[in-house]
Amino acid sequence: MDLGPFSLSLAVKDLDVSRSFYQAFGFRVVGGDGESFVVMRNGGCTLGLFMGMFEENILTFNPEDVRSIQAGLREAGIALEREAEDGEGPAHAVLRDPDGNVILLDQF
Repeated sequence: MDLGPFSLSLAVKDLDVSRSFYQAFGFRVVGGDGESFVVMRNGGCTLGLFMGMFEENILTFNPEDVRSIQAGLREAGIALEREAEDGEGPAHAVLRDPDGNVILLDQF
């Protein structure tokens, strides 16, 4: 099961403060709108900082085929909170790990 690139999506209270904090660690802005979210990278680590978009931190994977991963998870008996719609192209699925952490499978 190839989950693709991984990033951590953080729900932040103040985007500018959080951006400055992570820039001190050597992260640089590589995307986002700069007002409600930014995507930052340092080497192989990617962080998304999101203000007012969701309440919990999210483990994010960007697979090439979310639907096949979803099918494999269903076969393994893992419940999904939101399933990707049938078809092709961009889609996403959402589930939680045993401790309640949100996992987003987001295919562009």
